Amino acid sequence: MPRSKKVLHSDCSDSHSNEQPPAKRAKTEKQRLSSGVKTEDGTVFDLDRYKRVTVREFKGKLYIDIREFYEQNGKQLPGKKGISLQPEQWRKLLSMTDDINAALAEH
Repeated sequence: MPRSKKVLHSDCSDSHSNEQPPAKRAKTEKQRLSSGVKTEDGTVFDLDRYKRVTVREFKGKLYIDIREFYEQNGKQLPGKKGISLQPEQWRKLLSMTDDINAALAEH
């Protein structure tokens, strides 16, 4: 991604407010990451500050889109880094989680 593009997160702010204690802030972050938000583009789940999973329709077909976002001219835009999976591919990936976790444990 070119350096001129800044990655954006919808809850991103430059300062950390003292309005909530850290434990409360952590719980809010955990809740936000685990529950989807319905938008006009689909249901959006934040993975971290820079990545999202969106369940959406495109040209009449359902996709699970995993993508990085950036900000340009005050707008949130999807980056080139990402993948869109069909529901069958998503289910196949989910069926592999035990094997993938075992491979992670080996490293």
